[in-house]
Amino acid sequence: MVRAIVGANWGDEGKGKITDMCAEHADVVVRFQGGSNAGHTIINKYGKNALHLLPSGIFHKDTINILSNGVALNIEYLLNEIENVKKNISDSGDEAAVNLLISDRAQILMDYHVLKDNYEEERLGDKKFGSTNSGIAPFFADKYAHVGFQLWQVYDDTELKSRVKTLCDRMNIEFEYLYKKPLLNADVIYENLRALGEKIRPYVTDTAKFLRQAIADNKEILLEGQLGALRDVEHGIYPFTTSSSTLAGYAAPGSGIPPYEIKEVLAVAKAYSSAVGRGPFVVELTGSDGDELRKRGGDAGEYGATTGRPRRVGYFDVVATKYGCQTQGATHLALTNLDVLGYLDEIPICVAYELDGKRTEDFPNTALQYRAKPIYEYLPSWKDNIRGISDESKLPGNARRYADFIQEKLGLPIKYISTGPKREEIIVR
Repeated sequence: MVRAIVGANWGDEGKGKITDMCAEHADVVVRFQGGSNAGHTIINKYGKNALHLLPSGIFHKDTINILSNGVALNIEYLLNEIENVKKNISDSGDEAAVNLLISDRAQILMDYHVLKDNYEEERLGDKKFGSTNSGIAPFFADKYAHVGFQLWQVYDDTELKSRVKTLCDRMNIEFEYLYKKPLLNADVIYENLRALGEKIRPYVTDTAKFLRQAIADNKEILLEGQLGALRDVEHGIYPFTTSSSTLAGYAAPGSGIPPYEIKEVLAVAKAYSSAVGRGPFVVELTGSDGDELRKRGGDAGEYGATTGRPRRVGYFDVVATKYGCQTQGATHLALTNLDVLGYLDEIPICVAYELDGKRTEDFPNTALQYRAKPIYEYLPSWKDNIRGISDESKLPGNARRYADFIQEKLGLPIKYISTGPKREEIIVR
């Protein structure tokens, strides 16, 4: 069976843990979009691991992990991440094996994409988009302008040399006249690409063909999404989005499998709200309330796994989460970080927005969100430490009622409730 695990909100929902847990019983885990601009934090017997490009099944020696054609492939970043994972596995006494395949159609994220990302944010000043400076927007601009590099082209020497020269002629016009920065050297880029291509050559194959055969063989396949529905370039809080589709619907073209093969879509949402980056965030908490929730959130507070930036936080947003689940086509929900909220005397949940004096339960476009105000209902807290509980019957009644309230408001069954960052700290309903 093919299942997708995706974010219901702004990203940072705890997908890494859920994917890591599900990967234990999967044959294949696939990253189908995004790049190193976001990360999943996984806590297991190998310690605390922040993955940015590698699929979350990488710690399971019998699981095949795939970087498919939809991924923004930063090769240098990937090589460093592979070495870090191998070291963590080796330090625990296990064999440092990485079971990885990379699509020969994956597009390569180049160093000059990162440079251009930084230069553009610098040029925009106060009007910048809050990029992670990972080169994602310039990468996708080149991809859809047909001036990027697919991985197979690295192994075609004549094609590569010609394309690098053409690319530099074009890019240097921007670097010289728009950004007033040093020019690119075509020879250096060419040699670097060739060297990096050789380092990952053992992993490179036709992954779409591999996946189609895996489906025919009735393998368990997990499709792992990056970021969340509200950062989707089509349906998110544009322009404060990523540059690729974060939706389960993109998993088909992003991995090369038929869309009808995806039988389950598990959306992940926190028991409260968090976001990294700019853009509207209706439920955002500021001041001491926000500081306290940020400090208590997760295993080491609410800070981005990739950027280290403090996350913006707020209470659970039914309006945004319901929209995210509907946009993802979710069949089930995983609710993470429930253990964080026990310190509160009562727990607000945003059930609607007030927009221009009227109540709405619809998630509006970006401009309207700036004018929206949260409408809260208040639930009694459990005032207890529930971290690590894996039996739902042992949850305090108010904790169960909180989850049931969210389930009712979303109209979506909650399949998992996470009560801590470790893999075993989970309730399966």
